[in-house]
Amino acid sequence: MSGQLKEVRNRISSVQSTQQITKAMKMVSAAKLRRAQDAIIQMRPYAQKLQEMLSNIVSNGEGDAGMALAAERPVEKVLLIVLTSDRGLAGAFNSTLIKLAKSTIAEKYPEQYKKGNVTIWSMGKKGYEHFIKNGYKATDDYKDIFHHLSFENVQKASQAAMKAFGEKQFDVVEIIYSQFKNAATQRFMVERFLPIPQAEKKSGTTKSDFIFDPSKEQLIAELMPKILNTQLFKAVLDSNASEHGARMTAMDKASENANEMLRSLKISYNRARQAAITTELTEIVSGAAALQE
Repeated sequence: MSGQLKEVRNRISSVQSTQQITKAMKMVSAAKLRRAQDAIIQMRPYAQKLQEMLSNIVSNGEGDAGMALAAERPVEKVLLIVLTSDRGLAGAFNSTLIKLAKSTIAEKYPEQYKKGNVTIWSMGKKGYEHFIKNGYKATDDYKDIFHHLSFENVQKASQAAMKAFGEKQFDVVEIIYSQFKNAATQRFMVERFLPIPQAEKKSGTTKSDFIFDPSKEQLIAELMPKILNTQLFKAVLDSNASEHGARMTAMDKASENANEMLRSLKISYNRARQAAITTELTEIVSGAAALQE
C-alpha cells in the first residue's frame, strides 16, 4: 500500500511541475500576443486599402504597360508561401496550415505537383521540416524569418517572389497563412499574391476612370512593389499574432486539464491513504484481540 501511495505522490508532483510550466508559457505568450496584436491591428486597415486600390488599378488597366505582375498566363509552375511557426505547443496551429497547403496542392495544382513544378517557401521551421521530410520541393531561404521579424526581411522574400514571377520561374504565387481574429480564433486562408488579382466587378457598377498624377506608368512602377511588400508583411504579422494566440489558448487548456488531473489524483491518493489507515487499524485491533484471548 505504501508503494501505491508513493506512486500517486510522484504523479501529483509531476503534474504540478508541468502545470507550472504551462502557466509560465501562457503568460509569456500573452505578453507577446499583446505586442503582435497591436502591430497587426494597426497594419491591417492600411494594407487592405492599398490592396483594394491596387486591384482597382489593375482591373482598369488591362493591357497597359507596367502590368507584368498582373499578367495572367497558363499555370505550369506554382509557388506556395506557407507561414508556420518555429516552435510547437500551439495546439493545431501548424498542423492545420500544413493540411491546408496539402489540400490546396491536391485540389488546385495536382498536375503541376506530379510534374514536380510546385515549390514551397516555408516561413517557419515547423512547416519546412514537415515538407522536407515528406518529399515536397521546399526551400530553406526564409524559414528563419521569425527569428528577426522586420519589414526589411519580409521585403527581401517579397522582392524575390516578384523577381521570380517576372522571369517566369513561377506562373502563380499564393500565400497560405492564418489570419488573426482574437486569441482563441484564427482564420486559415489561401490568398493570391501574384499575379495581382483584379477587383470583383459588381453588377450595375460603371468602370472607374482614375486621374493619374504623375503618369500612370510611373505610379504603377512605384506603387506596385511597395503594395505587394506590404501585403506579404501583413500576412506575416497575422501569422505571428495567430501563433501566440493559439499557444496561449493551448497552454490555458493544458493548465485546466492539469487541474482536473490533480483533482482526480488527490482523490485517489486520499482513498489509498484512508485504505492504508483502515488496514493498519484493523491489524492493531486484531492483534489486541488476539492478546486478550
